[in-house]
Amino acid sequence: MDDKELRELIEKLHVEIQNTHSVDEKGHELLLHLESEIRGLLEQSGGHGTPVRPSTIRRLEEGLDHFEMTHPTLTILISRLLEALSNVGI
Repeated sequence: MDDKELRELIEKLHVEIQNTHSVDEKGHELLLHLESEIRGLLEQSGGHGTPVRPSTIRRLEEGLDHFEMTHPTLTILISRLLEALSNVGI
């Protein structure tokens, strides 16, 4: 996956997070943190790759576990992003 495809995936996840409303308290907290992390990734510039903090990976994994049964689209996008990051060695 090249940088453009990765950015598009991050943007799709950003939109899905913004459109996810019916969540419990823990889900709401996870979404707030994920939204902040995703916004940071989107704001990064240049073709220098996408530096991702370990906390971002942990939050994505937590989100994947938490939303697996209730928000399938969100889960699919998180899973695809984690896979893409893993494929580039993050």
